[in-house]
Amino acid sequence: MTNTRVPTRGGRLHMRRSRGAASGLLLILLGAWGALIPFIGPLFNFAFSPDRAWTWTTGRGWLEVLPGAVTALGGLMLLVSRNRATAMFGGWLAVAGGAWFVIGRALAGPLGIGDAGAPVAATEAKRVALELTYFYGLGALIVLLGGAALGRISVRSVRDVEWADRTTTTVAEPAPAAAVSADRSEPAMADQHTEVIGPTADSAQPRRRSWRNMFRSNGGHRGQRLAHR
Repeated sequence: MTNTRVPTRGGRLHMRRSRGAASGLLLILLGAWGALIPFIGPLFNFAFSPDRAWTWTTGRGWLEVLPGAVTALGGLMLLVSRNRATAMFGGWLAVAGGAWFVIGRALAGPLGIGDAGAPVAATEAKRVALELTYFYGLGALIVLLGGAALGRISVRSVRDVEWADRTTTTVAEPAPAAAVSADRSEPAMADQHTEVIGPTADSAQPRRRSWRNMFRSNGGHRGQRLAHR
C-alpha cells in the first residue's frame, strides 16, 4: 500500500463546495422572496399599493425585483462555486442586494426610480410586518447571511488544507511469481561456485586387482601407501 498525494488545481483559491452551500441556499430563498412577494402578496392580502397581483411598476422593479435577483444570483454563486474568489464575489453581490433592500426606498426619490407604494394594512402591527418582510428586515437578514458567508470563505481552515492535500491510497500490483523467481534465480546462478567434496567417480569405483597382486598383501599395501604419498 502506498500513499500518493493528489495536488488540486487552484491552490489557495480552491475550496470545498460545502463551505458556502448553506448560506447560498438561504440567500437564494430570500432573494426569490424579495423579488416575488410584491407580485404574489396581494393574493393573500399582504402587499404594498397597488394592491393587485402580478402588477409591474417601476418602483417594484428597481426596489424589489432588482435586489432580489442580485441576492439570488450571489447565493447561487456561493452554492455551486469551488473557487474562493468567485464565491466571495457572490457573497458581496448578496450583501449589496440586502443593503439595497434597506436603503433603496430612501434613495428612490432623489434618484427618480419610482416608489414602492404604501403598506396596505389596517393595523400598526401589520404595517410593521410588511415593512420588515418586504424591505428592512429582509435586507438586514440578507446582509447578515452574506457577511457570515464572506467571513467563512475568507478563512482557510485546517479542513480546507487537508481536503486540498488529500491522499489517495493505491495498491501496487504484484509481479508475476514466475518473473520474480526468475529474477531472483539469475544472480544466484551467476555467482554460484560448485565444489565437490569426497571421492570422485574414478576413485569411487573399486580397482581391479590382477592375479599377481592377489597374493601380495604387504606389497600391495606398500604400493598403496606410496601411491597416496
